[in-house]
Amino acid sequence: MTDTITPVLLCGGSGTRLWPLSRKSYPKQFAALTGPETLFQASARRLAGPGFAAPLVITAEGFRFIVTEQLTAAGIDPGAVLIEPAARNTAPAVLAAALHVAAGDPGALLLVAPSDHVIPDAEAFRAAVAAGIPAARAGRLVTFGIRPDRAETGYGWLELTAPPADADIAPRDLVRFVEKPDATRAAAMLQEGRFLWNAGIFLFTAATIIAAYEEHAPDLLAPVRAAVEGAKADLGFLRLDPVMWEGVPDISVDYAVMERAANLSVVPFAGRWSDLGGWEAVWQEAGPDAQGNVTSGPATAIDCAGSLLRSEAEGLRLVGIGLRDIVAVAMPDAVLVAHRDEAQKVKEAVAALRAEGAGQADAFPVDHRPWGWFESIALGARFQVKRIVVKPGAALSLQSHHHRAEHWIVVEGTARVTIGEEVQLVAENQSVYIPLGALHRLENPGKLPLTLIEVQTGAYLGEDDIVRYEDVYARK
Repeated sequence: MTDTITPVLLCGGSGTRLWPLSRKSYPKQFAALTGPETLFQASARRLAGPGFAAPLVITAEGFRFIVTEQLTAAGIDPGAVLIEPAARNTAPAVLAAALHVAAGDPGALLLVAPSDHVIPDAEAFRAAVAAGIPAARAGRLVTFGIRPDRAETGYGWLELTAPPADADIAPRDLVRFVEKPDATRAAAMLQEGRFLWNAGIFLFTAATIIAAYEEHAPDLLAPVRAAVEGAKADLGFLRLDPVMWEGVPDISVDYAVMERAANLSVVPFAGRWSDLGGWEAVWQEAGPDAQGNVTSGPATAIDCAGSLLRSEAEGLRLVGIGLRDIVAVAMPDAVLVAHRDEAQKVKEAVAALRAEGAGQADAFPVDHRPWGWFESIALGARFQVKRIVVKPGAALSLQSHHHRAEHWIVVEGTARVTIGEEVQLVAENQSVYIPLGALHRLENPGKLPLTLIEVQTGAYLGEDDIVRYEDVYARK
């Protein structure tokens, strides 16, 4: 028996508290919010190297290729990638991972972690994880508590029997979980010193957590086990059985198991940590300058204080003048302006946009696909202009459209284009026309990304006007 740990990265969330940067179709874990790497890449790298096996990732259908692409870009080989047929919160996801690993080694150590947290001192965190291994081997469910530096009301807390010493990372028994407190209670807990923030990160053996489900959440076992046993391999992914998954309750692992279990231990962690649960947290983690400002992208602050100015739109310059404690985030299709004290109400804004039928509520302006990505540049009643980027060696499906014709103008690279029975190479500054209803395919045969401008014309321009005949990515 070794102490090699299998990281379990939870990567199916679709949080909206960082809208408009984070949306249902492309949530915050895939964005580079605080550095050159995305939160997901940083999470995977933090749990890689000596003592760690390849990560097991649990994600949604729409994110599967993003996951593998970002891991490859980070130089990390993924282990199993489990695809959830539908979002069912963390309890079913954790159990599915444990059952999958237990089939090969019930004594395997699992470290379950969200993939959208910020922990700058990776070495210190790995030391805290190592300190928890003996307790996990002894049959404990180990969680990690963050030493608080403020009376935070946005986190759940963990109560210990006594305040931990400053450098102490020895596991200790958990008294109880504390729900997100009001400001008065949070201040009192901070003063007492024996309360930690709940990071939502857990270490245990596969057998221990399965036994905990058997005792505290038996209704989850049968459908999740059936979904795992009925999983089917698909292009390197493992799809959980959708019929069995349909009957799985929607519940968090905290509510289903952790708050009911008696065998919990807590490892205190004194390093910096954030779940980046809102723009206020991004402002804090980004390191404000002497005036309290944070700028990102083409953004300029003039006579501003305590403000976050972030432009994510290429060629769109964001300028703030005389702002005080303001969050301003510019995307190609949406702009958020809020007082920092009110930034948590972003979820209300997203709900309002959904009620209005605004696509910006959930759809990201850049649409990521397994072959690359595209974005809409202009849209009219009977036309749409897109920029399309195809990765080297990648190919779109062999397809046709009922309602639109297309013009493709290659601006970078060389395209291999199939139209009916004809196959041709289209170089830079050349174009090709695809008539309505024609069978066609676009490929990048080169070693560099292929960029083209697509002009669509027709009565209907929706993405669902695609009839696929062949697809190397097995999309329906």
